[in-house]
Amino acid sequence: MDALMITVAPVGAELTPDQTPHLAVTPKQLGAVAGKVQAAGASIMHVHCRNDDGTNTQSVERFSAALDQIRASSDLIVQFSTGGAIGMTPQERAAPLQLRPEMATLTCGTVNFGEDIFENSFPIMRGILAEMSKYDVRPELEIFDKGHLSNARRLEREGALRFPQHVDFVLGVPGGLDATVQNLCDLVDALPPGCTWSVAGIGRMQLPMATAAIAMGGHVRVGLEDNIYYSKGRLATNEELVARVVRIAQELGRPICSSNDARALLGLAQPKTVATGEGASRP
Repeated sequence: MDALMITVAPVGAELTPDQTPHLAVTPKQLGAVAGKVQAAGASIMHVHCRNDDGTNTQSVERFSAALDQIRASSDLIVQFSTGGAIGMTPQERAAPLQLRPEMATLTCGTVNFGEDIFENSFPIMRGILAEMSKYDVRPELEIFDKGHLSNARRLEREGALRFPQHVDFVLGVPGGLDATVQNLCDLVDALPPGCTWSVAGIGRMQLPMATAAIAMGGHVRVGLEDNIYYSKGRLATNEELVARVVRIAQELGRPICSSNDARALLGLAQPKTVATGEGASRP
């Protein structure tokens, strides 16, 4: 099996500061989280941004500041969210792509999201993919239901997308596909050849889904965006959630990907470094 890629989603769009003291609101806080989760074993960071008051934003300036802080404290693969928050326009959601992150997410279909609707029509998906292509950003396909894979195949037939891609199964969102091993196996069996995949289990299903993915040869997403608890009643930090996955992977014989190993596995360019008197600098 391939070495394990661990993605961390530390912020999200639904979590509020009063739910956990560990929510990274400012770019500086995101940078601090990046250093900690990379030290714990993560290789990819999925980025949402907030204003200082905790509200959601897709501000290019805020994402730029966050990107600088993350790169100053780590060499994680930086993956921007184009989901933003419910109610944002497609143009708002895609705006940070001009900063040319290595990766960004593309949700492959509209889905009920709790009491709301997360809209991803074909025109929205095509528009976001066009912006990704314009700025040479690699998509991660986010799949909330099996029909989303059919949507992705249609986008490929239209020429908007090429396989293989990296796919993240987001399971357990109220309104999406349940987080069960049976559903995960069904989705993996339906993947186009050559795709890599990870799973993000929501809430208490984060750990069971992560454990199943490790055993199946897939990859894992953890983080406070999806689950704020380490155990019942005990709030987690992002680095604790990563460290637990690392321990489970070691018990199951899966080595852990460094960020550059993950770049090689995903076909991303290796970062350029600048030699200094003390060695090579971060990218």
